[in-house]
Amino acid sequence: MEGENEQRAGLLYGIGAYGMWGLVPLFWPLLEPSGAIEILAHRMVWSLGVVAVALLAVRRWAWIGELIRDRRKLGLISVAAATISVNWGLYIWAVNNGHVVEASLGYFINPLVTIALGVLLLGERLRPAQWAAVAISVAAVLVLAIGYGKPPWVSLVLAFSFATYGLIKKKVNMGGLESLAAETAVLFVPALGFLLWLAATGESTFTAGGTGHGFLLAATGIVTALPLICFGAAAIRVPLSTLGLLQYLAPVFQFGLGVLYFHEAMPPERWAGFALVWLALSLLTWDALRTARRNRVLAAELLAVAAAAPAPATPDLTQTPDLTQTPDLAQTPDLAQTPDLTQNPGSAPTLPDPAQQKIT
Repeated sequence: MEGENEQRAGLLYGIGAYGMWGLVPLFWPLLEPSGAIEILAHRMVWSLGVVAVALLAVRRWAWIGELIRDRRKLGLISVAAATISVNWGLYIWAVNNGHVVEASLGYFINPLVTIALGVLLLGERLRPAQWAAVAISVAAVLVLAIGYGKPPWVSLVLAFSFATYGLIKKKVNMGGLESLAAETAVLFVPALGFLLWLAATGESTFTAGGTGHGFLLAATGIVTALPLICFGAAAIRVPLSTLGLLQYLAPVFQFGLGVLYFHEAMPPERWAGFALVWLALSLLTWDALRTARRNRVLAAELLAVAAAAPAPATPDLTQTPDLTQTPDLAQTPDLAQTPDLTQNPGSAPTLPDPAQQKIT
């Protein structure tokens, strides 16, 4: 019963995380007339404050010293911070400049781009269904390029930057809260410097826009950290396959907002391109679920075989050997005799080669 409650709570956390990420296009227009770069800088500065409070609450500080001593990991965190800055900045710009649908496409094709990077950079092998999904997604991009009259560069940059960010995060192997703290700490000084420069030149909107506008800019820290905290709570409670399905909630909400709320144009060729993307994702999801089910069945069979195997015989420790008997010294080997080492060593018994033994 407790496990079911944990999974139910994890599912709600996951829906909350991806739901907030899907509805965030409603928030960025509220920050106008601030530009995308200024909003991004505020997001970096205020996120570090929110994450620091969260870390103080859970008392997680030991990782900071380990990260500082590990130059390789620190370098990867810096690259991840730069990559996610491109993703965040472009996404804010896209939402505030009428490209919500195109931005949603970037997160629709992100899983397919991640698979492509795995093949190109990590040498991973794809199953036939995955190859078919990648081929369909390439056809979708071509159709959308014809529909837009140019390649959907906003979608492609968002997809590749986030896939690269995910690849780096996989190598870093840090928790979501700790990783966000490290990334925002790396970006804090340049972001704060940019905001101070805007204030010095009179171009800052933080105070010029009034108290309400300043509060909204400060709220970017909560908007950034809260979904990630919910995602972290979901990740430890629900299976990875469930999270993989929930990830499509965000672009679905974004697409719906772009069409129904922001009234962005959707000519037939764009519908055709999105239909191909959804077909590729459906094929990818079906293959992932089938593979996960097959692995569960195989694991259950292996457990059943292990449970049915006879237990090794246990020696009877209740019998005590008779120590009063005198050993027969006539049968004791004569240690004074030296073995003849001139004999052919090939006549000695050979041990089986472990590499040639069949593992059953």
